[in-house]
Amino acid sequence: MSDGKSRRSIRSAIIGAGMAGILAAIKLKQRGEDFVVFEKADRIGGTWRENRYPGLTCDVPSHAYTYSFEPYPDWKANFADGAEIHGYFEMVTDKYGIRDQIRFGCEVTAVDWDDATSSWTVTIASGETYVADVVIAASGVLHHPKLPEIEGLDSFGGKSFHTARWDDEAKIDGGRVGLIGCGSTGIQIVTAINRRVERLVHFQRSPQWILPVQQFAFTDEQRAAFRADPKLIDAIRYSDEYLGAVLRFTRAITDIDGAQMQEIEEICRQNLETSVRDPELREKLRPDYRAACKRLIYSWSYYEEVQHPAVFVETGGIARVEPKGVRMADGTFHELDTLILATGFRADRFIRPAGVTGQGGRTLDDFWSVRPSAYYAVTLPEFPNFFMLNGPTGPVGNFSLIDIAERQWAYIDQLMDLLRTGEARAVAPKASAHADYEERRIAAAKTTIFGSGCSSWYLDATGVPSSWPWGYEDFAEAMTVPKFEDYAIAA
Repeated sequence: MSDGKSRRSIRSAIIGAGMAGILAAIKLKQRGEDFVVFEKADRIGGTWRENRYPGLTCDVPSHAYTYSFEPYPDWKANFADGAEIHGYFEMVTDKYGIRDQIRFGCEVTAVDWDDATSSWTVTIASGETYVADVVIAASGVLHHPKLPEIEGLDSFGGKSFHTARWDDEAKIDGGRVGLIGCGSTGIQIVTAINRRVERLVHFQRSPQWILPVQQFAFTDEQRAAFRADPKLIDAIRYSDEYLGAVLRFTRAITDIDGAQMQEIEEICRQNLETSVRDPELREKLRPDYRAACKRLIYSWSYYEEVQHPAVFVETGGIARVEPKGVRMADGTFHELDTLILATGFRADRFIRPAGVTGQGGRTLDDFWSVRPSAYYAVTLPEFPNFFMLNGPTGPVGNFSLIDIAERQWAYIDQLMDLLRTGEARAVAPKASAHADYEERRIAAAKTTIFGSGCSSWYLDATGVPSSWPWGYEDFAEAMTVPKFEDYAIAA
């Protein structure tokens, strides 16, 4: 390693001004380095900008869903809503003075490596280019809406839209609303609009296990105490109630027949049995797979709200969409004014559709032809000085992605130090190291709860769970110091 005395200036291009891009920008600004953030939209916020549907709430407790260096004393409730979270990121952006380094309305279309200069050329939709030593892909996971393949979807005569493209003109109040999809988004929307509609048909191809949680408001006195003493916030976000639960949950995921997973399954079963009074509805809502095989849903009110007389849970197959509603395979017809598609996102896209070309003309599409993957979810062989935040194979579960991104940044920053000191002009993992990682990861992933037999967005095109398959502590340890011997370092 270098003695650190000789430093050179490096330029970074950050793609995306969501949670992770803001984090990277703050860290680089604190170093006094040259960087620019390219954001395709006209505002910061990522998923919290794109999504604004009724009931939008983070499933991580609010005090745990903040940057470690910027606790927020004024959260209104234990689980914050989307607008408040977006406001937090706007506040942080201004407080740390990074807004001027963000170029809005600049969608990145291509990122090309030049071996001769050890640099990347970033091209935006206007055709303008920017040359950088480092590219940080902070484009997020869930930002390309996935539309269902249903016959006649385009023929619907009312308002029809994906939840990430919410239409304020759609008839909700007093309307007949159809809702397709029952992931976190679908569940949250039911709890938010069921008392506003004349009728709500919730089309559920596969019901969800619901883990009960408590929602409560923070009092003015509590918020004042948080402002006066930030240690009170730390006592919440580092408590056994939260952090201990995270550790227990990740252990359960990897030890699927252990006591912790059995406890989670029993809590979910009891929640269903004791909360849903109608036996017919109860069976409609009973999944045929193990709890947490799909992303576990946290809710304090879904079972109560889905029993409202205005809600009808439809578990039959959809034959087609017609101009006035949805026709089921058994001939039943649901007449609708509005059709909401809570059908999730294309979780395999990441930075794409931007074209990324690395060493020797290797494209990212080629590298990911089987499945998206990155070495420890951060770096890719043959793509030097290209770093991902919340990239493929990283931990995605019911805990804070901010925490994950911060740990990844600590790892990335150490690799960037090789460039800063002049010890390297280019750094990327060795192909052999990545192949070994993938072999171990895939074998482990197949034994996790995510591979226990259900369909979910956690699975790649081959049916292998794409999420981190080991414990939370294992990830934290892996991010502490890179295995430099696993990297090809070009001086």
